[in-house]
Amino acid sequence: MGIQHSQLPGKRRKVDSLPLSHQGSPYKHRITGKERKNKILVKQSPMLVVNDNEVNLSCKYTYNLFSKEFRASLYKGADSAVEVCAVNGNHSHPLQSTNKEFNCTVKVGNETVTFYLQDLYVNQTDIYFCKLEVLYPPPYIDNEKSNGTIIHVKEKHLCPSPRSPESSKPFWALVVVNGVLVFYSLLVTVALSNCWMKNKRNRMLQSDYMNMTPRRPGPTRRHYQPYAPARDFAAYRS
Repeated sequence: MGIQHSQLPGKRRKVDSLPLSHQGSPYKHRITGKERKNKILVKQSPMLVVNDNEVNLSCKYTYNLFSKEFRASLYKGADSAVEVCAVNGNHSHPLQSTNKEFNCTVKVGNETVTFYLQDLYVNQTDIYFCKLEVLYPPPYIDNEKSNGTIIHVKEKHLCPSPRSPESSKPFWALVVVNGVLVFYSLLVTVALSNCWMKNKRNRMLQSDYMNMTPRRPGPTRRHYQPYAPARDFAAYRS
């Protein structure tokens, strides 16, 4: 008994001399493993280039969202200060909310949440982060912050697009119709002008015919009176 009592302090001293991290280590490791298990990993594309003012950002999670109540959101900026859009609820009845400065829609899959961004501007070029929170059933779980996705919005240059054959059909049909109308109008104008000229020529001929005096056919002879000397009536008076 004395030997046992004398050995107990030594064992206690050995236990007390262990580092604090090793004391109660099995329980401590169980907590750490549980905390790591309750973290969701997210995978995003490192960079997306936007040429036509719209882009699809897919967030792939190591968690199945089926039959869970969750909140999936997209944040803008290195400090995630601006919430772009979010979706709440469950897999079958999601409720969406969007920032007024963005045109965003969300599509939810079993392990993927896709954010459809439209009408993006050049000044909205930034880094974007996906976030997922599982609200029910407990415990509360969220994802570890990923490296994010840089969305580079390029300025859109408007260039005239080549006409397709289908789109040019109405144009050529209109050209043909206008050409037929112009040709018909030209024919009508020429016909009316000819009629007017003929009528004018006929009126002039009739006017000349009415102004002419009638003449006898053949040569005409003049009858001259024979010369008779003038009488001097004064001689007879005397």
